[in-house]
Amino acid sequence: MENWTLLTKYCKKPLWFVLLTLCVLAFFSHHSYFSYDTKPLYSRVSKEVDTRISKGVYREEGSRHEFDACIGRYIYVHDLPSKFNVDILKNCTSSVKWYNNICEYMSNFGLGPELKGSGKVLQKKSWYATNQFMLEVIFHNRMKKYKCLTNDSTLASAIFVPFYPGLDVGRYLWDDAGFDRDANSIELMKWLTEKSEWKKLQGQDHFFVAGRITWDFRRLTDIQTDWGNKLMVLPEAKNMTILGIESSPWTSNEFAIPYPTYFHPTRDSEVSRWQSKIKKTKRPYLYSFVGAPRPKSEDSIRSIIIKQCVASRRKCKFLDCNVKSCQNPGNVMSTLQKSNFCLQPSGDSYTRRSTFDSILAGCIPVFFHPGSAYIQYIWYFPKNYTKYSVFIPEKTLRDGTKSIETILRAIPNSQVRSMREEVIGLIPRVTYADPRSSLETLEDAFDTALRGVIKRVEIIKKVTEDGRNASVVEFLEEEHMIEKQLDSLFRQ
Repeated sequence: MENWTLLTKYCKKPLWFVLLTLCVLAFFSHHSYFSYDTKPLYSRVSKEVDTRISKGVYREEGSRHEFDACIGRYIYVHDLPSKFNVDILKNCTSSVKWYNNICEYMSNFGLGPELKGSGKVLQKKSWYATNQFMLEVIFHNRMKKYKCLTNDSTLASAIFVPFYPGLDVGRYLWDDAGFDRDANSIELMKWLTEKSEWKKLQGQDHFFVAGRITWDFRRLTDIQTDWGNKLMVLPEAKNMTILGIESSPWTSNEFAIPYPTYFHPTRDSEVSRWQSKIKKTKRPYLYSFVGAPRPKSEDSIRSIIIKQCVASRRKCKFLDCNVKSCQNPGNVMSTLQKSNFCLQPSGDSYTRRSTFDSILAGCIPVFFHPGSAYIQYIWYFPKNYTKYSVFIPEKTLRDGTKSIETILRAIPNSQVRSMREEVIGLIPRVTYADPRSSLETLEDAFDTALRGVIKRVEIIKKVTEDGRNASVVEFLEEEHMIEKQLDSLFRQ
């Protein structure tokens, strides 16, 4: 009633006065509305911006807000002469001489032939007969699809060198003539050092991937017929970050990243389905070993392991790679899926591709040397190794003080379940997604490697800008070198 009286009163005023009054009332009514909700609205916007800033930069240009999610994540890729990568693939028959079908393994962007009709062991899609030495090709193809590539090197957080060093040296490792296994490595370094991108930090923001173990690139003599080439002992390479399937524990610029497995998902749901399948898998064996004896290697403990496995009868499953093909992913994964624990002794070197196959199968790895995992994959595995693995020192087996079966049977079932959960949780991080697609929310082995490189280069740049060059190596060595408590085990 009061509002009606007020309206009648104002209607008797001149028209200009009525219109002016309505405008004033409308203004204060609108201002009052925002005065109530300004704080919660601002909080919501701030929260959104803060979340996005944690992944990039939210900036204002004129009246327009822009967000660049790639700031701090840009990668510049050198356009190398084809002789350093593409030509090696074209001449694939000479890349790894003991594989008759090595060219077939380079198909599907380095994933190899697609596996079909795998039955109950594997899923129908995203499984390939991937060769363990194809990491360089897989990583390069993943990089081509990376969302934060830039043609402006000044924006880059790191610079990628798409060289295929493993496939390059693989052409000469078994060639007694061996000339010239150092040629491409030396020529590449000369090419890089002439680039303006290199001169900025002398290559300390550069990185490359090696698809073979570090010892294949560390020939210390000038004798060409000695094993390997000199890539990683070249002064220029020592400035770069090197990612490989096995790193040297005594260097600060090498970081081990996972061997390629047979699983290359195209979407998150495939990973989740595989993890669910593995959780429900029945495991009739206490432990298993997939491998072959090393009769010519006096230091190898494989003969002890095989002897104990065979003696354990129904408790252990032994897949002898000399008898049944271990190049068949179905054979390997079937054995690993049926076991609670999977033995991972050193082979030709400290590490084994089988470690990642066992994780993919949800099988808890058992290591006998710290160089097999604990000081290798520091970006991928929990620092507390007891959460996901079992460690039995080689000395224990040689002394015969305890058997493998005795040690593993003593682990409570509740602990076994907890360790398996941890192992299954590692699966996304140790697999390489199909280069033709990308995972939406999960971080794969490629993503984890890039994050590690970018963080390392960021530290180097910061320390360099502060004028503390001498402390760069000291800082990074402290984080990466062999821990003191493990060092004694290397000297057994």
